[in-house]
Amino acid sequence: MKVYKTDKIRFIAGFIIITIIYSCFYIFFAENASTGALPKKLKLLIIFLSTVAVYFVGTMHLGKLKDSWMSSIWHFVHISGLCIIGLIGLYDWFIASISWNLKDFAKSIQEILISPVLYLAMGFLNNSLNKEKVK
Repeated sequence: MKVYKTDKIRFIAGFIIITIIYSCFYIFFAENASTGALPKKLKLLIIFLSTVAVYFVGTMHLGKLKDSWMSSIWHFVHISGLCIIGLIGLYDWFIASISWNLKDFAKSIQEILISPVLYLAMGFLNNSLNKEKVK
């Protein structure tokens, strides 16, 4: 049984889900004043799990594309970014606090990974390349 009738509906559904995750993360966690009271380990876990959730949604919705190299780029970008912020988080968690510059670096990587812009770029690139093949 197909859940989505077309790839366009699949793409839009993935975009909506990623946008909801992104919005909820920033509304309820990143920009919320009461998150300062949370333990540092819980904050790191929430950041990591929200990024992993976006990765799985994108994998599920972009993984059905005809061009397998597009999903390979999605996997490469997310897995390498998750490894980087995971290692920084583990260092912060178990060894010592990290500097503000390194925190900003990890936040910028996490922002790239959780933002729906990367998902849109992958979808639009796939769409434009498939139009070129048809002509």
